[in-house]
Amino acid sequence: MSEGTEAAPEFMKPAIALPFLLVALIWGSTWFVITGQIGEVPASWSVAWRFVLATPAMFLVAVVTRKGLKLGKAGQILAFAVGAAQFCGNYNFVYRAEMHLTSGIVAVMIGLLLVPNAILARVLLKQPVTWRFAIGSLIAIGGLALLLLHEAHEAPLGGKVLLGTVFASIAMMCASVSNVIQANETGKALPMASLLAWAMLYGTICDLVVAYVLAGPPVIPTEPAYWLGTAYLAILGSVVTFPLYYTLIRQLGAGKAAYNGVAVIIIAMFISTLFEGYRWSPLAISGAVLATVGLVVALRARSPSR
Repeated sequence: MSEGTEAAPEFMKPAIALPFLLVALIWGSTWFVITGQIGEVPASWSVAWRFVLATPAMFLVAVVTRKGLKLGKAGQILAFAVGAAQFCGNYNFVYRAEMHLTSGIVAVMIGLLLVPNAILARVLLKQPVTWRFAIGSLIAIGGLALLLLHEAHEAPLGGKVLLGTVFASIAMMCASVSNVIQANETGKALPMASLLAWAMLYGTICDLVVAYVLAGPPVIPTEPAYWLGTAYLAILGSVVTFPLYYTLIRQLGAGKAAYNGVAVIIIAMFISTLFEGYRWSPLAISGAVLATVGLVVALRARSPSR
């Protein structure tokens, strides 16, 4: 089987195409919704409230789908590691990155998640990395550099582009650690809904501790719009999408499922243009094209097998 050439027929199946599109649309929009969660409310408390709402719903999903909640000692340790990395570290740094970068740019940076994923999978899981993947990754990184350069030109004095880039990079690494460690033998043996439920619980506990340490006592906003946004991020952006996405990984393999990240970037950049006033310069257009092409080249180099 040649690399990446047999993907189309599988993607055309409704059982795969519909979840794929739903995840892309929801995650593509969450980047913009997050912008309404930062500002008056400290970012750490916004992350905490998101998962305070999401965690009970994720446990409910596990119960309704009749997935056992017992993970065993090794499973609980894995769930804690996934929760601390994904639902605490990743999201705390994503929210902070969006204080300094437009949501579309942060989405592009997180879209490069496949690069540290491949490196960590090579080190921890002994999965090979192809030359085509490496070349595509370099192209994508070059495109991202142009987009960030555009951001720096747009806000040379008031904006903190470098700080936002650092935050987004740390967020990407946290997510990458979570993705790779849950792909080990322990993770594969656990029901996804159950693993996610416990991981969200541990992540929520970490979020509450981090929020209290960094931002002081709880900040509870009263605006309905804030809580509508939080509910959207918690239920649709977390509880609905994570099980769907990891089911896609099991059906398609990690390589093909990762095409979802390209769709998310396109949607996020489109929304950023409409609602955040993102201005497209020749530099930004070149960067977006390079980043997208690089991601596609890299993803098509991944083995289509699981």
